[in-house]
Amino acid sequence: MGDENRIKSVAIIGAGAAGAITAAAFAAEKYFDRIQVFERRESAGGTWIYESPPSSLPLQPGGLPPDVDPPLSIPNELPRITSPNRQERWHQTPIYRSLTTNVPSIAMSFSDLPFAYGPFVPHNIPKQYVESYFAHHETDSLLSLNTTVEDLSTIKTSEKGKERWKLTFRKHDSVRGVDVWWQDEFDAVVLANGHYGVPFIPEVKGLAEYLELFPGRVVHSKIYRTPLLYKDKRVLTIGNSASGHDLTNDLVLEASLPVYQSRRSASRWDGDEPPPGIEWKPIIEEFLPSGRVIFEDGTFLDDIDTIIYCTGYKASFPFWNVKNNGREIWDYGKNKLVKSYIHTFFHDFKTLGIVGVPRVLTFRSFEYQAIALARLFSGREAKGLPGLEVQEQWERDREERVKRERRKFHDIEWETGETLGWLGELYEIAGLSLLTGEGRVPPVLGEEVRWAIEHLRKYPEPGKDRVNSSEGLSRVLGDGKDEDVAEWVLVERKKKDLLAFI
Repeated sequence: MGDENRIKSVAIIGAGAAGAITAAAFAAEKYFDRIQVFERRESAGGTWIYESPPSSLPLQPGGLPPDVDPPLSIPNELPRITSPNRQERWHQTPIYRSLTTNVPSIAMSFSDLPFAYGPFVPHNIPKQYVESYFAHHETDSLLSLNTTVEDLSTIKTSEKGKERWKLTFRKHDSVRGVDVWWQDEFDAVVLANGHYGVPFIPEVKGLAEYLELFPGRVVHSKIYRTPLLYKDKRVLTIGNSASGHDLTNDLVLEASLPVYQSRRSASRWDGDEPPPGIEWKPIIEEFLPSGRVIFEDGTFLDDIDTIIYCTGYKASFPFWNVKNNGREIWDYGKNKLVKSYIHTFFHDFKTLGIVGVPRVLTFRSFEYQAIALARLFSGREAKGLPGLEVQEQWERDREERVKRERRKFHDIEWETGETLGWLGELYEIAGLSLLTGEGRVPPVLGEEVRWAIEHLRKYPEPGKDRVNSSEGLSRVLGDGKDEDVAEWVLVERKKKDLLAFI
C-alpha cells in the first residue's frame, strides 16, 4: 500500500463481541495512528447486556428497517446541541433471564481468553467477557460510549484510489438533557454494529387491525424477560427457532397450560409429540376482530391473553447514507449484504469492512474476520483480495447456491466443510504476524474445538443424537470438572451435523 493511500485512522462501529475483537486485532498491528470504537450504549457488551424490557415496542407487520428504523434528521450545522431525540432507535437488547449460550464455550470464546466456565453459560458471562476483553487488551481507552453513529458517508476526493469516511455522531448528555452532535473523519471503517435490534413480525391477514383493537396483546420476544409476568395467562408463541423453543418451554413454568406454539414446520429439537404442557398449532391464517385466532388447519383459539412473536430480527444500518454512498448496503428482498465478498469485504469500498454477519461460531468466527481486515488495512496481508470480477462471481455463485438449497445467504454450514473453507480463506488472507510480533495470527480450528462443535448440545435432537454422558468430556472441560450435565448433553453421531443450532 503506497504511503499516499496508507490507512492511518480506523473507526469501529459497535462495542459488542465483534467490536471487541476488531479493536484487539487492529491494535495488535501497532500500525494505525488512531483507532476509535463507537458504542451507543453505556457499556460494552452488545446484545448481551441484560436490562429491564421496554414497556412496549411499535410493531408493524411486514415492516422493514428502512421504514421502522429510518435515519434521523441531521442538523444543518455541526457541532450542534439539540433537544433529545424521541424517535425509536431499537437500542434495547433481547436478553431474557433464562438465556444461555448455545455454542460450546471452547468454540465460542476468542482463542486467547476462555470463558469463565462452560460449555453453555448464562447470558451474564458473555456480557462480562466482552467488557473484560477490552480491558484485557487495553483497548478500553479506545471506547466512545453513549455515542451513536447517525451518518456514514464516503468523502469524494480528487486523489485516485483515495477513499475516506465522514461520520456524524450524536451523544446524549443526560445531565443537561440535550443531544450533542459533531462530525469526524477516518480513513477506514469497520461495521460491528450487531443485528438483533429491529424486531420483525410477518404480515398476516387481520393482524394490523388486531394490533389496534387489542393493544399490548401482541408482542415480540424482544421484550420477554421472565415467565412470571405471564402467570396463569393463556399464551400463544409463534416461531420455533432458538428463542421460540426457549420461551415456550420457559412459559410452561408459570402460564396457564397448555402453552400454544404455532410452528411452520418441526424444529430439529422436536420429537413426534410436544413436550408436557405445550400444544402445537400450525401457522396462523387470520386474526379476527373478535379476538379469535384462526389457524391454517381451520382450528382456532379464543381468549388468548398474550401472543408472543418469536420471529427474529432484521439487520439495520440507519446510519448508511444511501444518497451519498450511491447504493444500499443491505438487500432486504434477498436478505443479504450488497456487493460483499466472503461476508467481510466489499467490492466497491476498499476501506470498509464488516464483522459479525454470518451465523457460524459467533465470537470465534468474528476473530478470523477481524484479523483478516486488520492485516489487509495495514497492508500486511499474506494474500491479497482477488480482482473485482472474481468477487462479483463469488456473490453470484453464492446467491444461486443458497437459492437452490433454500437457505440464507449468510448462513454457513458445518457438515459440508463450508465453515472450514470460509475460515480458511480468511486465514490465508491474514497470514502470520511480523517477525517482530506486530499483528495477530488467526487461531487454528483444532481437534478439541471441532470435537466440541460436533458432540456438545444444549438440547438433543430426537432421531439424530445418541446421548453419551461421559466420553470425551475431558477434552473440553478438563479432568475433575464438576459440571451439571442436566443442563446440556453429550451426543454421538455417525456424521457431522450443521451448525444450525446457532
